[in-house]
Parts: sequence; structure tokens; C-alpha cells
Amino acid sequence: MKSIFLTDEKPGGNLMRPPGIALRRWRMRRILKRHPIPHRIWQSVSRRVLLLRGLDAVQMAHLRELTTWFLDQKSITGAQGLEVTPSMRVVVAAQACLLILDLGVEYFDGWVEVILYPGAFRVNHVQRDAMGLVHDEASALSGESWLRGPVILSWNDVERDSYHRQGGNNIVLHEFAHKLDGLNGVANGMPPLRRGMSRKQWTEALSGAYAELCRDVAAGKPGFINSYAVTSPAEFFAVLSEYFFTAPDILKSCCPAVYRQLTLFYRQAQVGSTPMMNLKAHP
Repeated sequence: MKSIFLTDEKPGGNLMRPPGIALRRWRMRRILKRHPIPHRIWQSVSRRVLLLRGLDAVQMAHLRELTTWFLDQKSITGAQGLEVTPSMRVVVAAQACLLILDLGVEYFDGWVEVILYPGAFRVNHVQRDAMGLVHDEASALSGESWLRGPVILSWNDVERDSYHRQGGNNIVLHEFAHKLDGLNGVANGMPPLRRGMSRKQWTEALSGAYAELCRDVAAGKPGFINSYAVTSPAEFFAVLSEYFFTAPDILKSCCPAVYRQLTLFYRQAQVGSTPMMNLKAHP
């Protein structure tokens, strides 16, 4: 099977060069001073959101900084009359920032808006069938991520995934993983990799696992992860990211090579459901 998790861009080629360390720290201190998250809200969210319970004190402090930055730089608004409270904003932002806990804020460049619907929302997409005919198809979604546009989420689904752990399911992680994937200008399962990571190893690991899952689903066998992942390489990467943070034991057992690549990319090793940081990529 031809490798599909590959891009002609160099790793990180489309990322804007981040400002100097001193300037970035100054900007972050300024945001933290001017727009702090109230302690009461942060404590409530960090206790209730299951995904955050495995973080140690240092990781939690850094996540709070990133969440504060996110809330300052991105708008989170309600649709269909949904009133978005400060706690709701923190719930979304904190889980989104878990993805970039050791990646950097530049991985969330190129967009500014999150839209929350009360529940599943209907969208219309133009689809072309095998004969080339164009159809306008309506569907109900719990989340959607536009390449250079907003992230759209169902608050009902955010609540469910935040407070009731379901291995392999977290709509916030899924949709924001698409944002990482799309940084090279196309969502294809190949986000800008860290310096020192091997594009060849990434491509081989993910392409092999994707081909295996596609064969299993086509044969009517139960997939080793959610079968929605066969939709496209982009959806495969997003589903893998959900499993990496919410059901790492499943991912490590069924796809050890993929698990290793995600460990190097997110620089987090998952033991059960507990994140551990600071693994280094091998050149």
C-alpha cells in the first residue's frame, strides 16, 4: 500500500518561526498578569475533568499557563442560544492545550475561534459520488474542525467526554488534533514533526496500521480502534490521538510502533491513563 501519511513539506515547514524565548516569556507573563483564570474555576475544572487527573504539579501549572494563553488568543462563543460560562471555556481550552503541553503554542497558529452548540449540529456538505455527480448531503455532527477556520463542538459531547471517561472518545482532543494535522496546509495525518523525528518511521508506522484497520473493517472484523478512523488518514490521526490520551493501553497493545511515534510527537508517555513527560525523540 502506498504511504499516505506523507507530505512534501519539511517537518514544521509551514510553522511560523516563533519569537525569541525572552519575548515569548514576556508575552506569556503579560497575559497571565492581565487575564488570570480565577483560582476557584481552575480548581473546579482540574478536579472534575478526568483527562487532567494524571498530571503532576509542574505539568498542571504549565497547562494552566497555556489555557490562560488560549483563552486570551481564541474566542469561545455559543450558538443557538447557548450561554458559555467561564468554566465551560476553561473545560474546552484546558483539554485542547493538553495536546500542546510540550509542543508549543505555535501549533495552534492560523485560526482564532471555537463555536459551541448545545448538542449535535446539522451541516451541509457537497459530496461527489463515484460517477462524478454532485450531491448536497446533510448530517448531524458532534464536532468539526475547519482547516483555517473555527473548531465547532457540541457541548453535550464535550461534557460527556470531560466528566465520564470513555476510552478512545474525546471530542475536544479529536477536533483539535485536526488543527495540529492541518498546519502543513493539508490534513493528511502528517502534522509538522519535531526536530529529530523520522518522517520515514512516522509514515511506515501509521500507514501500516491504517492499512491493517482498513482491511479489518472491509472484512467485517472488529477494528482495534474506532472504525471511524478508516474514513481518511486525517481521521485516523485524530482518533489515534484520542486513544493515546484516553486509552493508551489499547493503542500500545495493538499498535506499538504507532504508540511510539505519538509518544515522540506529543513527548508524553502514557501509563494506563497517567501522562509522563519529557521523552526525547531519537534522531
